[in-house]
Amino acid sequence: MARNQEKAMSMLSRWYKYQRELHNPGGPEKRPYLATECHSLQEAEKWRLQIIKEIARKVSQIQNAGLGEFRIRDLNDEINKLIREKGHWQDRIVELGGPNYHKIGPKMLDHEGQELPGNRGYKYFGAAKDLPGVRELFEEEPPKPPRKTRGDLMKDIDAYYYGYLDDEDGVLMKLEEEVEKKARHLAIEEWKLKKETGELDKELEEEERKEREEEEKRRKELQEKKDDDTEDTSTDEHTIAPLEVPSQKDVEIELLRKKKMELLLKYASEDLQRTSMNAKTLMGRDLNI
Repeated sequence: MARNQEKAMSMLSRWYKYQRELHNPGGPEKRPYLATECHSLQEAEKWRLQIIKEIARKVSQIQNAGLGEFRIRDLNDEINKLIREKGHWQDRIVELGGPNYHKIGPKMLDHEGQELPGNRGYKYFGAAKDLPGVRELFEEEPPKPPRKTRGDLMKDIDAYYYGYLDDEDGVLMKLEEEVEKKARHLAIEEWKLKKETGELDKELEEEERKEREEEEKRRKELQEKKDDDTEDTSTDEHTIAPLEVPSQKDVEIELLRKKKMELLLKYASEDLQRTSMNAKTLMGRDLNI
C-alpha cells in the first residue's frame, strides 16, 4: 500500500512539474544579482517581498540551537547578506518612484537581531547570540562604583574610627576578663605540672645560673672600663702641652719694643737710662715687656 502511495506522489510531482514548464517555458525567473539591473517598479517590489520571505524563513531556522555552531554561523551570515540586499532593493524602489520603505516599512525582522557595541551593521539572530565568543561580548560589564571624594571619606571618621569609645559599652572589658581568666588558669595548671615533674626547680636553677653569668660579665666590663680610664689618665700626665705660637700682631709689638730699646741705648745717657728704669719699676712694668 505504501508503495502505491509513493508512486502516486511521484506521478503527481511530475504532473506539477509539467504544468509549471507549460506555463513558464523558460523555467523559474531568477532574481537579478544587482538591483540596478531592474527597471520595473513592480518587479522591484516583487523581489523585495521575496527577500523578506527568505529572511523570515532563515530567522525561524536559526532559533534552533541544535543545528550546530557552523550551520548557525552560516545562517547568520546569510541573514545579514539578505538584509543588505533588501536595503539595495528599497533604494532602487525609491529611484523608480516608489515608496520609501526605509521609513514606512516594517522592521520586525531587523529588530530581532542584536548588534555588538562598536560593530555597526552586522547583527546576531536567535541561537547565534549564544555562540562561543559571542555570548561574552554581549555580557555588559558591571558599572564601576563611583569614586569617593575626600569629603565622603571623612564623613565616616569619628571617635569610634580611632577606637576612643571601644570601652564605653563594656563589651571589650568582658571579653578581656574572660581571656584573662583562661590565661591565668592555664598558667596555674602549667606551673603545677612543672612543679610535680621537677621542671620548675630546673628552670629556677637555670635562671639563677644565667643571672650569675650576667652579673660576672657586668663586673668584668666595669673593671675593664676602670683600667682603660687609669691608662688614659697616666697618658695625659706625661703629655707635653703644645707651644703657643705668637700671632702677627705679637711679633710686630716685640719688634717695636726691641727697636725702642736699641735707640734708647744708643742715644740716651746712663743717668737717663737709670731714671727711665726706675720710673718703669715704680709703675709696675718690667723692662723686657
